[in-house]
Amino acid sequence: MEPLLLLHGALGSSAQLAPLHQLLNEHFDVHALDFPGHGGSPLPKDFTVPSFAHYVQQYCADKNLQQVSIFGYSMGGYVALYQALQAPQLVRRIVTLATKFHWDEATAAREVKMLQPDLIEQKVPQFARALQERHAPTDWKDVLHHTAGLLTALGQQPLLTSENYQQLSLPCLLMLGDRDKMVSLEETVAVYQQLPQGQLAVLPNTPHPLDAVQPERLSWMIRQALL
Repeated sequence: MEPLLLLHGALGSSAQLAPLHQLLNEHFDVHALDFPGHGGSPLPKDFTVPSFAHYVQQYCADKNLQQVSIFGYSMGGYVALYQALQAPQLVRRIVTLATKFHWDEATAAREVKMLQPDLIEQKVPQFARALQERHAPTDWKDVLHHTAGLLTALGQQPLLTSENYQQLSLPCLLMLGDRDKMVSLEETVAVYQQLPQGQLAVLPNTPHPLDAVQPERLSWMIRQALL
């Protein structure tokens, strides 16, 4: 079966992709990994999109995976597209969901402002507990701190630009929920229009968080794009 790699988002882990993994398993050779510093893995010295992309490439080499398709949620989609630029021979097709493409200093500062551990513990304690459980034994507050640095770096120097979107000649389906408050339809459409083989899909009644997305609908969309 065709190899399919599932990539989680910022502050996430492969465990969040388990329902999707189960639904897709009969159609693909499915792999789901944790980026370094996520899901209980040790925090790396280099906590950046390029280092995550290198980790994906190394994972594929270790598993002898060639011509993989990738589904990337949020930051996972950004990593997938960057990976395809760095190693085009590795990636066959890409599907993204809720990936933020537009980054500048103001955007990064706005996102980083929401990554304050004390504020999260006070305002959304259930989310704090979920992060603690998701990343144990790594301190979830350290994961937040490193993620803030990653976003700040993206704001200062975005890795995906108009020029290199046009270099991505592989089929790419960009999906966005119609109720996503983090990613705009405008930025998603702008990237879709620059991709030589871009496709666009808007999921109804769907906000940004992955746990609010219907896995059956998402699985169906991925199968339609890849099979």
